[in-house]
Amino acid sequence: MAPFSPGTPLPVDRLVALDRAHVWHPYSPMPGKATPYVVESASGVRLRLAEPAGGHRELVDGMSSWWAAIHGYGHPELDQAVRDQLGRMSHVMFGGLTHEPAVRLAARLVEITPEPLQHVFLADSGSVSVEVAMKMCLQYWQSIGRPEKRRLLTWRGGYHGDTFHPMSVCDPEGGMHQLWGGVLPRQLFVGEPPAGFDAPLDAGYAAELDELIEREADELAAVIVEPVVQGAGGMRFHSPEYLRLLRELCDRHGVLLVFDEIATGFGRTGALFAAEHAGISPDVMCLGKAITGGYLTLAATLCTGEVANGISRGEVPVLAHGPTFMGNPLAAAVANASIDLLLRQDWQQEVKRIETGLRDSLAGAAGVPGVRDVRVLGAIGVVQLDHPVDMAAATEAAVREGVWLRPFRDLIYTMPPYITGDEDLARIGAAVTAAAVAG
Repeated sequence: MAPFSPGTPLPVDRLVALDRAHVWHPYSPMPGKATPYVVESASGVRLRLAEPAGGHRELVDGMSSWWAAIHGYGHPELDQAVRDQLGRMSHVMFGGLTHEPAVRLAARLVEITPEPLQHVFLADSGSVSVEVAMKMCLQYWQSIGRPEKRRLLTWRGGYHGDTFHPMSVCDPEGGMHQLWGGVLPRQLFVGEPPAGFDAPLDAGYAAELDELIEREADELAAVIVEPVVQGAGGMRFHSPEYLRLLRELCDRHGVLLVFDEIATGFGRTGALFAAEHAGISPDVMCLGKAITGGYLTLAATLCTGEVANGISRGEVPVLAHGPTFMGNPLAAAVANASIDLLLRQDWQQEVKRIETGLRDSLAGAAGVPGVRDVRVLGAIGVVQLDHPVDMAAATEAAVREGVWLRPFRDLIYTMPPYITGDEDLARIGAAVTAAAVAG
């Protein structure tokens, strides 16, 4: 290809050609099979696409940029928080140094998450926060003289990230990481929790959980689950009763409990954190995605004083983990602004409004041939097919309706920004239904 001048805007066809030649997109072969849409800018809940033949079109973002942009795009308060921090410093190493944005963020996270979570390790992605959580649990037991407790238990249908140790607690058969089953640490799996947020506790499943945790307790370091909503593993909802059960069983059998709230945190399910639906707290909690309002990559792993003190009393009294961009001031500053913005509003009412809008707009999808289930919880709407979705056809159908969606497996779903208006919710519902028809 002919050289181009850095800083010079590229024609759309040239941009797409360079993308195909050099850019490896997520969950795609190289080169990719589908031509990606080119986003020129974003504002509010809309993505502005540049067209190859010139001109533009806009799509309502039904995905919140993979569930992160809860306030939409270009929010003036968040933009200003980044500008203000950029005027002071964009980054400084966190080893041996500290700064106000990170300290404020850690204190705020402790304030708003369930007690007794007290200590905050700042990471740079959700998957890394899960790595840190798993390392915390393993090191805790080693530090207090129980090194044999080194396995983890989870339920099937889960997803916890793409780095190596988190892959080991993703679904080993139906998940996207089954290729690595022969080389990953061998963890313990129980069946998927029975479906239905409002469903009663299944006594048989409860007994199975109890029996497995009791039998394996001597080698079991922790149970790790996504509370209430299993995200990328299948967009399944389960009753908070199973979280209460896990808390009881972990306490009884001497096992730590980890909640991966990367997808569910900051209001997505109708509670600020999904653990609140059950009225309990884990020993370790992972946060990410919406923590900065979708502006910059940042995550956090919180733990109790017991976990932190146990590690700190060990033969190796440090948690040997330190991302280069740990506590990045720009990310911490915009995270503080995003949390302030969220909590200053009646976010619960807005999420409830979105839940009602999605229930109404997706009701017709239940009658589409090939649709197995339609479910809504908080600002999450899911249409599940009885067959693998034709991703290209479903995406194209949604784009024709003026909406950006990202179907996968047998699912067409939406997690819109909390600022999405009622007309746009209706448009999203129509797009999901059209995608189900096409897919």
